[in-house]
Amino acid sequence: MADPSSADRVLTVPNALSVLRLLGVPLFLWLLLGPRADGWAVLVLAVGGLTDWLDGKLARLLNQYSRLGALLDPAVDRLYILAALVALGVRDVVPWWAVIVLVARDLVLGACLPILRRRGYGPFVVTYLGKAATFQLLYAFPLLLLGQGHNWFADLARPFGHAFAGWGVALYLWTGLLYLAQFVAAMRTPVQDAPGEVGADAGGEVGEGAGTVRNPGPAGPA
Repeated sequence: MADPSSADRVLTVPNALSVLRLLGVPLFLWLLLGPRADGWAVLVLAVGGLTDWLDGKLARLLNQYSRLGALLDPAVDRLYILAALVALGVRDVVPWWAVIVLVARDLVLGACLPILRRRGYGPFVVTYLGKAATFQLLYAFPLLLLGQGHNWFADLARPFGHAFAGWGVALYLWTGLLYLAQFVAAMRTPVQDAPGEVGADAGGEVGEGAGTVRNPGPAGPA
């Protein structure tokens, strides 16, 4: 279990890995839109995915949970998704309606956060289902990129890329609706009855939301 007294720590190994992932976002976008070096862009995305998995493992192993990590980790995931969506939209790999719908989902949820804070809540508890939606999309993007070639490997990657993208978009939107339901539940809860801080027992991952957010509603999305 995370130590509440250490929740404000900044200089931790997981946070350093999250910052490393953050620095990879502009590089990833430039590789896609500048030289269109798709192979290098996929490598940057793969390194980002590896460090995303590693920082969660190290947070548990080293007991280095922090509020900054709980906010930074999902934020970097969103930035990678946004960068990939914009680049693939510009290159006509992903239809613009999908770009607009997915970006709108994050904008709507982002607009809920100041309202939650005013009522004494923290950010939405990150759930396994929400993580699964993010990973689906992060798997889909490199496959879609690799599917742009004209060889046997591109022919193999293309259908898998579209499959991951289809499931990822559907799950991403579904979890968005679940988070909105969580938001509505919080708005119906009297301020004086707002629950205390919760972690994984509210539906979130240990390390993603444990000890750092209040539960906006009777239960987190599952």
